[in-house]
Amino acid sequence: MTENLDSLDIGILELLQKDVTIPVTELAEKLGSSKSVCWRRIQRLIDNGVIKERVAILDQKKIGLGVTVFAQVKMHHHTKGALPDFVKAVQKFPQVIECHTLMGSVDFLLKIIVKDIEDYERFFWQDLSPIEGVQEISSSTALTRFVDTTSLPLDHLYHSDKQPE
Repeated sequence: MTENLDSLDIGILELLQKDVTIPVTELAEKLGSSKSVCWRRIQRLIDNGVIKERVAILDQKKIGLGVTVFAQVKMHHHTKGALPDFVKAVQKFPQVIECHTLMGSVDFLLKIIVKDIEDYERFFWQDLSPIEGVQEISSSTALTRFVDTTSLPLDHLYHSDKQPE
């Protein structure tokens, strides 16, 4: 899809990443386009899966979730079903907000959000450790978050000479 994005699409994406509630009229005005063109572009970006979701981002501390833990998980075996079974298991836990497969000595990196260390300890012993195939879990608790964004960098998309409609 990236080859089909022009400067108007990229501008729309940049503005929507900052505030998805921006009215289409204001979006069009900021981008020097018409409301109908911007609306069609947004619909196309949604239809093509470039815009996956439109969500509210909550302040985790203000809702009582003060601890972020990064857990590195090493599996016993890499049999055909072991890794997919682990992924299915962790997808059921609302505390796990990210799960990445890694190359190297660790198989998975999980980002886990909980209210406090005791809550993580309970999750660790009752939910995460008993998953079949887990050999080792190494947990690190985040202290301070210096970068906190959901905006993806889009500079690499400006290489195209395409002109907006």
